[in-house]
Amino acid sequence: MLRGAAVRAALLRAVRGAPGRAGLGRAVPRAEEQEDEEEEEQPAGRVPLYPGHIPTSPLQKALLAAGSACVALWDPYRHDMVAVLGETTGCLALPKLRDRMRNDPEGYRILQERPRIRLSTLDMARLRGLPAGTLGREYVRFLEDNKVSPDTRMPAKFVDDEELAYVMQRYREVHDLMHTLLGMPTNMLGEVVVKWFEAVQTGLPMCVLGAAFGPVRLNARKLQVLATELVPWAVRSGRNASCVLNVYYEQRWEQSVESLREEIGIFPPPAVRV
Repeated sequence: MLRGAAVRAALLRAVRGAPGRAGLGRAVPRAEEQEDEEEEEQPAGRVPLYPGHIPTSPLQKALLAAGSACVALWDPYRHDMVAVLGETTGCLALPKLRDRMRNDPEGYRILQERPRIRLSTLDMARLRGLPAGTLGREYVRFLEDNKVSPDTRMPAKFVDDEELAYVMQRYREVHDLMHTLLGMPTNMLGEVVVKWFEAVQTGLPMCVLGAAFGPVRLNARKLQVLATELVPWAVRSGRNASCVLNVYYEQRWEQSVESLREEIGIFPPPAVRV
């Protein structure tokens, strides 16, 4: 019989909250969380496909998807639950994204070389010293202005294919670069706009849900701006742009944001305050 201790621990985190902050109930004590992880046993006949992989059955994935969706809708800043939702519902979209990368020379090279965007792989001092308007300088500016770090992106756990797990990881690690290219901050309005663009680009159900339900937290003025200007622009840009996973961003730091937008096919952002 499948014990699924890791799945049970994930569901506990969904209901009780991430370590150190409140969720729908009490926060899970770190010791209790570690105890669940220590109990983890792999289901019979299933073994991890990559470091950190947690094999799950379709039923377990459905339970994880339902639980993480509820918590993510309640608190959109629960990035751990957003990550679980993306992995457990991306079984159709991820192979299509992988195929688009395989069929593009730059995307294929990314799949072969598996670059990572983390503080350990970035020369932040060099990027900070690039001219204003370059991708590297504007990316660092985005990180500093919004007080975010590329190291907060969780590793994939529930994707049952090693290559598809990397595609999911790559999507997560270029998310902040999407903010940079689209000129969107990390407030709720900015996140919803980015999710609309990503939903069109990737087809990931998690992005579709975020685009559809994120606006419920916006006031009337922001809803009007979103509906009349930002969503039409994000959808047009998403449809017009080539696959954003096929860009080797680590080799484009010195390229201007404006020229990279033009190359990819992203239209200039509307002149509205976000």
